[in-house]
Amino acid sequence: MAKILAGALVAVAGIMTTLGLNSKFVFVALNNRSWPIYVASLCAILAIVCSIAALLIRPTGRGVLWETGVLVLGVVFYMASLSIAVVGAAQAAGGNGRPTITDVRLDGPRSNMRLHFGVHADGVQKWSHIEVTVNPRKSSGNEGGDLYWSVLRPDDQGKVAQQIDIPISLPAGTSVIAVGAVNPDESEQGACEAETQHGPACTELHIS
Repeated sequence: MAKILAGALVAVAGIMTTLGLNSKFVFVALNNRSWPIYVASLCAILAIVCSIAALLIRPTGRGVLWETGVLVLGVVFYMASLSIAVVGAAQAAGGNGRPTITDVRLDGPRSNMRLHFGVHADGVQKWSHIEVTVNPRKSSGNEGGDLYWSVLRPDDQGKVAQQIDIPISLPAGTSVIAVGAVNPDESEQGACEAETQHGPACTELHIS
């Protein structure tokens, strides 16, 4: 019966390798507190407990029956662990639709500026989008209207990857350029600094 459990372990490892469930996806899932990974870990621990328990059962007539039952239960826990881990890794690999803003820079003199930045998001639903805005702010704290606004749609894999390069004319008194990106279908209320998985992405450029 020990061969049954050993065969299950080999099968689980082979399937996980085939599906690409490497440590990268596991770490991402743990970082995002993905519940399937924790449940899968619990199932794996229970499977190990079953395998150890099977080794401690005496090989009597009734003991063989108990050993068989415990080993079968261990195999069930291993297969459950695999199935749940696939769900958790798929969630981690797919992303959560949260945008990020990268490579922000402002080129040229104040009279002829160009703003460059990148917007990236994974796991955006095919019917959803990412809204990008650029707003001027004055030293008094007042915020003007949008200097730039756009809607970015995901590709067939649910990914948004766009480089923005626009000329920008700043209103008098502007001291800050605020760039924001948000998934309106997934966003949660709160400031940019709020501890949430679906908050907006924000960045500021201070004009000297």
